[in-house]
Amino acid sequence: MLQMVRQDKTRIMRLWVTMLCLQSAFFCHRSSMCMAQDDPEYLMEVGGALGLMAYQGDFNGSILKGMQPMAAVVAKYKMNPRMAWSAQLSLGKLKGSSKDVKTWYPQTANMPLDFSTGLTDFSVRYEYNFWPFGTGKEYLGAKPLTPFIAIGAGLLFSGKPKVTTEAPLAEAPESVVALQLPIGLGVKYKLRDRLNLIAEWMVHFTGTDKLDGMKDPYGIKSSGMFKNTDGFSTLQLSLTYDLWSKCKTCHNDKD
Repeated sequence: MLQMVRQDKTRIMRLWVTMLCLQSAFFCHRSSMCMAQDDPEYLMEVGGALGLMAYQGDFNGSILKGMQPMAAVVAKYKMNPRMAWSAQLSLGKLKGSSKDVKTWYPQTANMPLDFSTGLTDFSVRYEYNFWPFGTGKEYLGAKPLTPFIAIGAGLLFSGKPKVTTEAPLAEAPESVVALQLPIGLGVKYKLRDRLNLIAEWMVHFTGTDKLDGMKDPYGIKSSGMFKNTDGFSTLQLSLTYDLWSKCKTCHNDKD
């Protein structure tokens, strides 16, 4: 009888120890979740960017050839850790030549053309992060490193191209205002709690064929917004700072 009582006491003690361990583990988990989400989330990012810009058109089919320096101002509104709206104003230069082009054009076959022009680009883009972006302290499961994709729309303003050629041009070079469609991808990295480093590559499809100073080099008019038009690509590195914190008690994204 005494042995049975001792066994029952041992079982009860083991049960109590198990319950205490489970309870401690539960409270530790709850505490870590609260601690992980104690830091504020931020709605905005502002910063600047430096990079390279390359002409894409009749006289250049390479995305890296003839790259010129560019600079930009960046602002972003973060809807949640996965999605953001980005606005960017960029200043750069486009430069190209028909000297090494394999395609034969009637006007430049024997008399090569060189051009350069300044370009101002404004665009609004939608960005989607493959993983929630953050430090992990403000949003449970957020990662400090994530790839992303972006697509948007905007306007470009190009000055009158400086054209050097002995060929007679069908139309005189002129300044351009045109629609553009940027599409690209990149990587975001949290340097600090509120400091972000972004590397991205974008291709900008435009609605004009006049960036290089020559429209329709074959002399055949084309129709369609982005058919037989010039474009440009950008490779840039941005540094942004988080601003405008959300309310901790009611607006943090904790799903």
